[in-house]
Amino acid sequence: MSDLRAALSDIYSLEELSGGTSAIHSIDARAKIAGSLFYIAVLLSFGRYELSALIPFLACTAAASAAAGIPPRLILKRSAAALPFCFFAAVSSLFFDRTPLFSLMGRDISGGWLIFFSILLRSFICVFSVLILIATTPMHEITRALRCLHVPESLVFLFEMTCRYAGTIAEEALSMRTAYALRGGSLKMGDMGSFAGQLLLRSLSRAERISWAVKCRGGLCGRIGGKSPLRRKDFIFLAAVCGSALFFRAVNIPLALGRLMTCLF
Repeated sequence: MSDLRAALSDIYSLEELSGGTSAIHSIDARAKIAGSLFYIAVLLSFGRYELSALIPFLACTAAASAAAGIPPRLILKRSAAALPFCFFAAVSSLFFDRTPLFSLMGRDISGGWLIFFSILLRSFICVFSVLILIATTPMHEITRALRCLHVPESLVFLFEMTCRYAGTIAEEALSMRTAYALRGGSLKMGDMGSFAGQLLLRSLSRAERISWAVKCRGGLCGRIGGKSPLRRKDFIFLAAVCGSALFFRAVNIPLALGRLMTCLF
């Protein structure tokens, strides 16, 4: 039961942080989404052997997380769920690219190792950036901004329902498991079929009640509302994110600092 409670808490942990009052929280969702997409696109445009050039992107993302007041432990915990998939995708590079690029402590380092760490680092930064967006923007503002940016309604609706329905299923599963425990029983493998069926029916019933409650209060799916213009600070934020990404793309800062230190000392 504690595992389900922890899973349910994780689902809402980032959404709870979106009600903060930091400077990043106050930026319009459209500017944050556009800036995040551009930032990730520039990050993915690097060559496969680039590794040191990615460090400024990681430092900038970590600085944004600290400015927004997001706990590092929460980011690492959420990122850990996505990195295993990237890990298995990156491992293949160790077998397919064995071309030696340089020597380290008497051993030849192949290009596969650079590709391996480059894929992992890029994946982590991308997930990190998306988590910052979620932790600083309420879900209804994200979906509203996606509609304002003319993202297809079917995609926005699917994203919105997935986010809402995941929490509903988790809450119903916790309630049903608590009922099993109070009756002195325990879930067995043979009970999972009926448990899953009842969970689906209860979740659909609850989701339908929520939908009718929203409609009774005047809610309307897909309604955008008034499009408020972007403010000055939104444009400044967007220019800062895009400008820094382009600067990091054009200048390899760690490499430049290394050459400067070599010349000085």
